[in-house]
Amino acid sequence: MSRARAALLVCALWCAGSLPAHAATAVDTPVDPLNSPSWQYMRQRFLGKDPMVFDARVQVQMPSAAEDQMQVPVHVSAPGLTDVVDVLVFADLNPLPKILRYQPTSAAPDIGFRFKVEQSTPVRAAMRTRDGVWHVGGAWLRASGGGCTAPSVGTGQGFWQDRLGEISARLWPQQPGLERLRLRMIHPMDTGLAAGIPVFHIDRIDMRASDGRLLASLQTYEPVSENPVISVDLQHSGPVRIDAHDIQGNRFAATVTP
Repeated sequence: MSRARAALLVCALWCAGSLPAHAATAVDTPVDPLNSPSWQYMRQRFLGKDPMVFDARVQVQMPSAAEDQMQVPVHVSAPGLTDVVDVLVFADLNPLPKILRYQPTSAAPDIGFRFKVEQSTPVRAAMRTRDGVWHVGGAWLRASGGGCTAPSVGTGQGFWQDRLGEISARLWPQQPGLERLRLRMIHPMDTGLAAGIPVFHIDRIDMRASDGRLLASLQTYEPVSENPVISVDLQHSGPVRIDAHDIQGNRFAATVTP
C-alpha cells in the first residue's frame, strides 16, 4: 500500500470515528425553539452540564404582552411529567433573570405567581426530574420595560413598614389528597436597581403539614412582584403552616386551614 493510500485510509477512519462524538454534541446542545440570544449563557448559568431537553409538557402560561411591567401573571405547570423534584423559573433578558426556585416535595409541579419584567424576554421553566434531566419549556413575553428598575409602590408610601410580612392565605380542596394553597404576603420586594433603594426581598417560603413535614419549599428572588401572590397545589389534606423569611432576617409565619 502506498503512503498516499495509507494516509487516506487513516483520515477516513479518523473521520468515521469522530461522527458519533459530533452527533452526541448536537444532542447535548439542542436548538433553542425561542431563538434567544442569551440561551447558551442561561443554560450554562442555571443548568450547568446537566442533561436537558426541550419538553412541550412544560408550560409557561402568561399574557403575550405585559400590561403592567411590575405585575406580570405567570402559571407554570407540566401535565404528564412525573417525578419532578426541582422547578427553576427565569427570564433570559431580565437584568435579574432568576425569578424563583420551587421544590415540590409533596406537591404538583404547578405554581402561579407574578413577576417584574424590564424588557421583552423569553420566560422559561426548567423542571428537573428524579433521573437528573432538566425539562425546559417557555414563551416570549413582550414588554415596554421598566419593571425591575422602578421603585415599589409600598416603598414610596411607607405603609408596608407597619404590615411587613403580613400573610393572608386560603386552602381549596381539589380532590382527595390534593388541595390548592393561595397566599399573599406584604413585602416591597425591592430589586436594588431603583436609585437610592437597596435590595430587600423575601428569599424563602416553606409550606409544612401540621406535624412539621415539609410539603414544598420556594426560594424567591428580586423579580418576584411586590406583595407576592403565590398559588401551589399540595398533595395534602388539612392545615398548612407557612414559614418565610427575607434577606434581612425577618421571619414570618401563619397557619391556614381548609
